[in-house]
Amino acid sequence: MRFLYGIPFALLWLLAVQKLTAAPLPAAAAGFAFWVLLGALSQIAATALLLRTMHERNFALGVAYSKTEVLQVAVFGLAFLGDPIGLPAALAVGSGTLGVLLLSPADRERPIRTLLTGWTSRTALLGLACGALFALSAVGYRGATLALPDTPFLMAAAFTLVAAQVLQTCALGGWLLVRELRVVRKVLAAWRISLFAGLMGAAASAGWFTAFALTTAAHVRTLGLIELLFSYVVSRRLFRERLTRLELAGIGLLTLGVAIISLT
Repeated sequence: MRFLYGIPFALLWLLAVQKLTAAPLPAAAAGFAFWVLLGALSQIAATALLLRTMHERNFALGVAYSKTEVLQVAVFGLAFLGDPIGLPAALAVGSGTLGVLLLSPADRERPIRTLLTGWTSRTALLGLACGALFALSAVGYRGATLALPDTPFLMAAAFTLVAAQVLQTCALGGWLLVRELRVVRKVLAAWRISLFAGLMGAAASAGWFTAFALTTAAHVRTLGLIELLFSYVVSRRLFRERLTRLELAGIGLLTLGVAIISLT
C-alpha cells in the first residue's frame, strides 16, 4: 500500500510548498471533491483491471490496448474539461501512442494488423477499459487542480496529492480490512521497505500532479512516455540488448511525439 506510506511524504511536500509560496491551504469545494474522487478511484480500478488483464490467455494484446490511454486522455480532457487539442498535440499523441504499441506488440510479425482485427476480443476490451480508467484518472487529477481557483499551481498540486492519497488509502485499506486482513498485517509489518516505496511513489506523484496543474492531461501523459525511452537506454547499456527494427521504429515515433509535445 504505497498510498498509505506515501501520505507522510505528501504532507511534508504540502508543508514545504506552503512555506515556499506563503499561500494558505485552499478551501475544497464540491467540485474539487468530485474530481479528486474520480481520479483516485479510477487509478485504483485501472491498476486492478490491468492486473486482471495480465491473467488473460492473450494478455499481451490486452496490455497493448491499455497503451491507448494517451489517446483516450486527449479525448476525455476535451470532453470533460474543454482542454484543446491542436494539430501539433494531436500529432504528438498519435505518434507517441503508435510508438508505444510498436514497442510492446501483441504480435511481432503483424503488430498493426493484430491491433486492428483483435479489438473485439475480451482481452482487448479489458485493455481498452484499463486505458480508459487510467485516462479518467489523469483527467480527474487535472480537474481537481483546476477546481482550486486563485491557488498557486504548486499549492493546488500538493493539496490534490494529499487528498488523493488519503482517499486511496481509505478506499483500498478499507476493502483490504474487510476482505484480506492478513495482507494489511503484512504491509504494516514491512514498514521499512514500504516507506521507501511510499517516498518514491509520493515524489513521482508530486511531479505528475504539478504538471497537471500547469497544462493539459494529454500533454502531460504524452511527455511522460519519455520514461520508456529511458528504460530502453538503460536496458541497452546494462544488458547489452539489441533492438529489433520494430523497436527502433517504435523508439523513433515515441521520440518524435515527445519532441513535438515539448516544443508546443
